[in-house]
Amino acid sequence: MTMRRAGAAGRLASYLPVLDWGRRYDRRAFLSDGLAAAIVTIMLIPQSLAYAMLAGLPPVVGLYASILPLVAYALFGTSSTLAVGPVAVVSLMTATAAEAVAAPGSAEYVTAALILALLSGLILLVMGAFRLGFIANLLSHPVISGFIAASGLLIAASQLQHILGVRAGGHTLLEVGRALARGLPETNLPTLVVGVAATGFLFWSRTGLGPALRRLGLSSGAAALLARTGPVVAIAISILAVVGFGLEARGVAVVGEVPQGLPALSLPPLDLSLWTALLPAAFLISIIGFAESVSVAQTLAAKRRQSIRPDQELIGLGAANLAAAFSGGYPVTGGFARSIVNFDAGAETPAAGAYTAAGIALASLFLTPLLFHLPIAVLAATIIVAVLSLVDLGALRRTWAFSRFDFAAMAGTILVTLGFGVEPGIVTGVALSVLLHLWRTSRPHVAVVGQIPGTQHFRNVLRHDVVCAPEVLSLRIDESLYFANARAIEDIVQRAVAERPQVRHVVLDCAAVNGIDASALESLELIMHRLGDAGVKLHFSEVKGPVMDRLARSDFLRHLTGRVFLSHHEALGELAPETTRRADLAARPDIDAARTFPERASRRPG
Repeated sequence: MTMRRAGAAGRLASYLPVLDWGRRYDRRAFLSDGLAAAIVTIMLIPQSLAYAMLAGLPPVVGLYASILPLVAYALFGTSSTLAVGPVAVVSLMTATAAEAVAAPGSAEYVTAALILALLSGLILLVMGAFRLGFIANLLSHPVISGFIAASGLLIAASQLQHILGVRAGGHTLLEVGRALARGLPETNLPTLVVGVAATGFLFWSRTGLGPALRRLGLSSGAAALLARTGPVVAIAISILAVVGFGLEARGVAVVGEVPQGLPALSLPPLDLSLWTALLPAAFLISIIGFAESVSVAQTLAAKRRQSIRPDQELIGLGAANLAAAFSGGYPVTGGFARSIVNFDAGAETPAAGAYTAAGIALASLFLTPLLFHLPIAVLAATIIVAVLSLVDLGALRRTWAFSRFDFAAMAGTILVTLGFGVEPGIVTGVALSVLLHLWRTSRPHVAVVGQIPGTQHFRNVLRHDVVCAPEVLSLRIDESLYFANARAIEDIVQRAVAERPQVRHVVLDCAAVNGIDASALESLELIMHRLGDAGVKLHFSEVKGPVMDRLARSDFLRHLTGRVFLSHHEALGELAPETTRRADLAARPDIDAARTFPERASRRPG
């Protein structure tokens, strides 16, 4: 009975991680989490206001999205340092989706944002329940990096209208640029001064405030933490400037009245046509948000030799988005900058997120009247500085040097996002990644291999001096075999045998083959029959257990003309014992592999 209860408790804790870490929670963890929460709260207040503005929503919605969602993630999430809340890219995607169904500023627009949060939460929960976290793997790192870089540039450009004090909307970089050019003559000078000053100060606070505080005698840790308060300092000074110099009367736009109090719990309306229209965008928001969040969580967990559970992260983020939908928020996910701050400040458990939610709730109750005179240009400056830190255009150069395929996917994502918008950009990135993967794997690398003298290792004849038996053709297949490359394998084997009339055995080294599908199995059968008609036997070596299990469930092995060898050395020892014996004993090769097995000059060595 005791073991049964323990097993049930373990299963429950796997879905509700707070039951696990909560049992070990102590005073030291409380103090660490409390300090981290205080720092993140100071950082999150201006960010939540700014990101809500980016999403086209009232600033208070950003505060609402930073209360209950953080508590929900603390209960269901597995990362001890991930800081959940509004983020720039998801805010931009929310604005794009909501503008497609409602006018910005309308009640319907706010409703669309709530529905996006609800749908995102449901999608994430379903994915978590069915362990579908692998879907996010369709977004390769170059695609995500390209999308974030392009989105950062697009977001920064879209906020310049608030720095200039003009109206200049648009969904693409070209549209925004044209609108800014038209509005440039109407620039409001006081707004420009406030915006440029705030932007300059925020950039300086990221790099120069910490060293300045250290020169005043503060420790490195204290200086680094205080440097994070730059946005709050900018907000306080700008509010004083607006009030003291009467800047609102001179055309400086301010936030205005921010409702005081906590959000009322409500259920988004059940409008099937609106849900259907927003479902594709909600799916993209869910995938992008999860991919960004789990990447940050895994990186920070690795630094502490901890681990997270991606499938449970889906549930945690799903619960956070449902909480946002029921409390007047909009879609949320884990933020990179805030999570780094949370980590550096010493957060030890997800409780730090719950304490941050308490801090935001107190701000909603008591501080919102102070935000009336907050210049919108300062919020725009906060967004610009935050998103430009995510733009890494140097990744294009590094990716080009490493992989042309990944560069194509990354560059395509950037160009389409900037030229056509965020949703076409991410769809293009996924499509390019999949298509380029199919194209690359449809042209499998297959090497003719020979034995390195004095060893039992086999390597490419074009890269090494090796010993080969004229009557045995050894081919190493460096891809799993599936429908996209099955025909290519047929052609490669047929061409290699045709070029070597003395061959009587073909051995396929399958050490790199992790799977064989039905199409590839048919191709192998066809290869075997063609070789048999030419008096050549087909053999296999180094076949992995799972692959062997699948072959054993078919008739292929019963009709195989050759054998399946445990190792490639064993295969050559059986099929060409004299050559193998000399290679085992030799210090240098006594057979010219290039003459024995001439390769086409156009084939690239591998």
